[in-house]
Amino acid sequence: MSQIWAERALLPAGWAENVSITVGHGRIRSVETGAAPTGHRVGLLLPAMANLHSHAFQRAMAGLSEAKGPEPRDTFWTWRQIMYRFLDHLTPEDVEAIAALVQMEMLEAGYATNVEFHYLHHRIGGGHYDNIAEMSERIAAAASRTGIGLTLLPVHYQFGGVDKRPLGPGQARFGTTPDEFQRLLDGAEATLAHLPDDCGIGVAPHSLRAVSPEALQICASLRPDRPLHMHLAEQIPEIEEVSAAYGQRPVEWLLENHAIDRRWTLIHLTHMTEDETRRLAATGAVAGLCPITESSLGDGIFNGTIWADAGGRLGFGSDSNVRISMVEELRTLEYSQRLRDRGRAMLAKPDRSTGRVLYEAGLDGGASAAGRDTGAIRAGMWADLCAVDLNNPVLFGREGDQLLDSLIFAGYDGLIRDVWSAGRHVVRDGRHNDRERIVADYLAAIARVQVRM
Repeated sequence: MSQIWAERALLPAGWAENVSITVGHGRIRSVETGAAPTGHRVGLLLPAMANLHSHAFQRAMAGLSEAKGPEPRDTFWTWRQIMYRFLDHLTPEDVEAIAALVQMEMLEAGYATNVEFHYLHHRIGGGHYDNIAEMSERIAAAASRTGIGLTLLPVHYQFGGVDKRPLGPGQARFGTTPDEFQRLLDGAEATLAHLPDDCGIGVAPHSLRAVSPEALQICASLRPDRPLHMHLAEQIPEIEEVSAAYGQRPVEWLLENHAIDRRWTLIHLTHMTEDETRRLAATGAVAGLCPITESSLGDGIFNGTIWADAGGRLGFGSDSNVRISMVEELRTLEYSQRLRDRGRAMLAKPDRSTGRVLYEAGLDGGASAAGRDTGAIRAGMWADLCAVDLNNPVLFGREGDQLLDSLIFAGYDGLIRDVWSAGRHVVRDGRHNDRERIVADYLAAIARVQVRM
């Protein structure tokens, strides 16, 4: 058993002072308010969020796609070609080192869980490793090293488009038939047996353009009690391609052909009509938003105010990992709504400020997306916690919801001082316990990649 004492904490019932948390076997055992200081003392204690969408390997190409390309206009699709060329230089050892750095940066940013949408499966050229789940093992090995909670989502990537054209050269490392994907999923799940009990598996059919309707049905049936994630309505050309093939827009088709519920996390949802937004929100599915990446790639702006008005659930992910900052993801979502609608406090509620609405939404959506008992400081939950220093120019003197508003809209890197993932105290004084070695291994991996490029 260990104890954490906080001057202030965000509990399910709201803000509380002098809070003592007892942690045992990775879970919160008790929560007491008005308690005397004991154990590890912190200023502000928050439930730690799950990062619900990540492609770890893309962290290593951050900054390599900002020059003007040969096309008249640079878009997501031109960026994707750069990404394809980059990944053809990565070995399993490189991927493990990159994933460890990404997970470390997530923890230092205040996330306790990495939900990894993992589609880099095969050798350069597409040949299988002797163990089809070799790359999944590398993600799990990184999690074993960093101590982050891991929900691993092996991705089924079948075709190069809705017309079932073969995968292109840059996609060869992703591809699986439905039978191969089932073997991959089983192998990936087996690797998690070596991780703590809070880690788990999920299923990720990549998108409507990359899997057939029959394969999507198979994916939905493989682990019916675990999370299912899929990209949806991310790009206008994708919507046009699906509409031409199926006679319906992607969201319309999915709602007509599947029983969408709280198990589903649908990533980006950048281009929806108001009717699609309201209908999908009513299902209880989580909108997996990645505002920094969506801004970086010029994807578009999510219908956040309509989604919220319809009672929709959402969570946050770092996707391409071009910048890993939990507070900046939340800030960017709200600012996108302000810029589009020319207003302020767009997602605030009468009883809760903008920051609190965003943070609590991220906790709820992240817990569902991870399939994890998390998202609240409550007995029985995994002890996924982050502590924030109160003695700084951003938070000093703030009370109640102002604490979250100041953290999200005025905060910066380094304010989060401690992070626990399922009770593992992995960040202390703002730094991961194994930071120096993880960074050194990442730098060595990048040096190897540069020689190959």
